[in-house]
Formats: sequence, C-alpha cells, structure tokens
Amino acid sequence: MNNPQESVHHSKTIDYRTIEQTMEKLSGGTRRLAAQLTTSASFDSLWNVLTDYDRLNLYIPNLLSSKKIYQKNNNVHLKQVGAQDFLGMKFSAEVTIDLFEDKELGLLKFDLIKGDFRKFEGSWKIQKIKDTSKNSLIYDLTVQGCQWMPIGMIEKRLKKDLSENLIAVDRQAKSSKN
Repeated sequence: MNNPQESVHHSKTIDYRTIEQTMEKLSGGTRRLAAQLTTSASFDSLWNVLTDYDRLNLYIPNLLSSKKIYQKNNNVHLKQVGAQDFLGMKFSAEVTIDLFEDKELGLLKFDLIKGDFRKFEGSWKIQKIKDTSKNSLIYDLTVQGCQWMPIGMIEKRLKKDLSENLIAVDRQAKSSKN
C-alpha cells in the first residue's frame, strides 16, 4: 500500500460513539475507505445483524434492496441496490457480490461479481477489544467507479455512508435480543 500517489486522510465523527476513518486515494480513480466504531453490542448480535442479508436494507441507509441469491456453507452471493440524492440528482448503483463468512474470525469478506463499479471489494470485521466488554466494528471498502461515475466527486458521500452504515448496524445490534 505504499504508493507515492496515495494520500491518507484521517477523520473522526462524533455521534454518541467515536468513528475513526481513513481514506486512501489509489491510482485509476480507486478509493480505499475504512471506518471503525467501538461498541458495547455483543459479537453475536453484530454478527446476526450483518448476516441477516435479506433484511439489511431495512436499517442500512440508502440500501434499497439486499437479497441473498446463493448460499453454500460459508459462501454467499448477494444482490444489492443502493440509491441516494447527489447534487440534486438521484443516483443508484447495483452490485452482485461474492461474500465469504468466517464467524470464528468475525470476518465477512466480499468481492464484486458484477455491477455498476469496476471494483467493489472489502470486508466487515468484528474484533473483541482486549480487557473490555466492547467490540470494534470495522468496515473496509475499496471502490472504483465506472467512467460515468467520477469517484472523486462522491468520495465525501462515501465517507459519510460508511459512518452511517456502522451506526445503523450498531443501533440494530443493540436493539435486537441475543
């Protein structure tokens, strides 16, 4: 990841939780974004929320639909559609992703099968924070838009969405009974 063209930005958003964020500008209009939230939600409640694939759109902002289209053991294919208003225009994107579940590691790793991006890959990770009852929820995304999608223009929106997604998963995990 040491690339002279790369730049890294760190920011913190204050909600009732602190979210740490990084954003790297990679070559070819690619961005790597990562966001991390510390939460008191249990590992199992976070895992159950993240793997309730057909209901993710009920609490993740701007996710219009999420549908599991294939599952064999810990390999899942999802079709998801997201939408939002950007500069007064309605923007939507569809992806079909190949997702690998590793509950023991608290890892959901995904790669693009097909969709409206040239690259869309990343992971959700749940990590126990040593000597506490808290967990870290981490969302890591590498995205490269198509030619009609100038990623530089929407990177600020992507950063906001990552934070909102973490908060939504945390809120849902805390409200569920596990």
